[in-house]
Amino acid sequence: MRLRFVSLALIALVSTGYAWQSSPATDVARPRTAAVDAVLADAVKRGDIPGVVAVVVDRHGIIYQGAFGKADVATGKPLTADAIFRIASMTKPITSTAAMQLFEQGKFRLEDPAEKYLPELGNMKVFESFDQATGAYTLRPAARPITIRHLLTHTSGLSQNFTSPIIRDFKPRPGEQYPAGPLLFDPGDQWIYGTSLDWVGRLVESLSGMPLESYFRERILGPLNMNDTFYNLPQDKHVRVVPVHKRRADGTFELDPAQPPFSIPRPIGGGGLSSTAADYARVLRMFLNQGTLDNVRILSPDSVKLMSMNQIGSVGVRALKSSMPERSSDFTFVDDGKDKWGIGFLITPNGRPGKRSAGSLSWGGINNTYFWIDPARGIGGIILMQLLPFADSKALAVYDSFERAAYQLAR
Repeated sequence: MRLRFVSLALIALVSTGYAWQSSPATDVARPRTAAVDAVLADAVKRGDIPGVVAVVVDRHGIIYQGAFGKADVATGKPLTADAIFRIASMTKPITSTAAMQLFEQGKFRLEDPAEKYLPELGNMKVFESFDQATGAYTLRPAARPITIRHLLTHTSGLSQNFTSPIIRDFKPRPGEQYPAGPLLFDPGDQWIYGTSLDWVGRLVESLSGMPLESYFRERILGPLNMNDTFYNLPQDKHVRVVPVHKRRADGTFELDPAQPPFSIPRPIGGGGLSSTAADYARVLRMFLNQGTLDNVRILSPDSVKLMSMNQIGSVGVRALKSSMPERSSDFTFVDDGKDKWGIGFLITPNGRPGKRSAGSLSWGGINNTYFWIDPARGIGGIILMQLLPFADSKALAVYDSFERAAYQLAR
């Protein structure tokens, strides 16, 4: 399919950016594409978001791509389709892919104790009590060791400062050191978003003997021709990076004063990558094509199947209350308490009317970047914004409308 720009008349009409798409040049295709454009352009025009880049893919390529609004509210710089976003936790599926490549090579088993490869995760302690007023705490030994499966599925008991007030306020007593943890619960007992995938990144480094970014470049990003995806962005790409915004109390936007760096001395598996919508679309298409893209195999079909299956049994993925509202709003997922976790992805067990099918995979990043993969329908979508707090209600509404429009496009 060849790329074509939408007409100048449409650009003038929306006056918020531009859009282009790869689709058959037919009278049927144009109205459907225009409907997706309208969803995104209208959100910018209303002031719900400063700007957005979005992509819809099928197994064969990009069937829609649009860019609207401003990359930088301070300068008024327009957002373009090749803009680079900090995708944060959308790094996690790539880290999980790296781990599964090593799993295919027999480097580890999912039930292996993590301490076998990462001694820091041995002899873990669990919070037995924590006094929020004084910070006093008691700990007990974990009932069982953390396994690689626990790390890959956020069931290790490791949490984050913005998803747990205990972790936010915890200060070790003099002489005590905790390279990881303490844990909020015994491994395997519950699901909670945390730092587990940071440790999977360390596992990849330990088993491969390579720095994480070098491994990604050689085994995933390079083979997928993802030439705009980095932990450490080359100087010549800095100009394309979208700064992170934050929503003021009156609903308008300003630049967040704490901008992420362009260079990360020690990358982690849980976040830190920057990428474009077109680059990340290649990850989605690789999974839609059972681990291959453009005749290059990244994962075996068995690994893709394993990553797409419920790996947490009867445990549910539950809504989380934010302990740092300036960084994240309270957030739920697609079907609170019923969603599951595979390896690298949230799994939606039940289809959503007008949206994704049962068995769809998804995740996002803290700056309101999101994606989903629908193997049953053979499509996926990416929507990239760059604003805090995470799970911003207006950003989520744009995501919902975009997904609904994408399924109309794919009919």
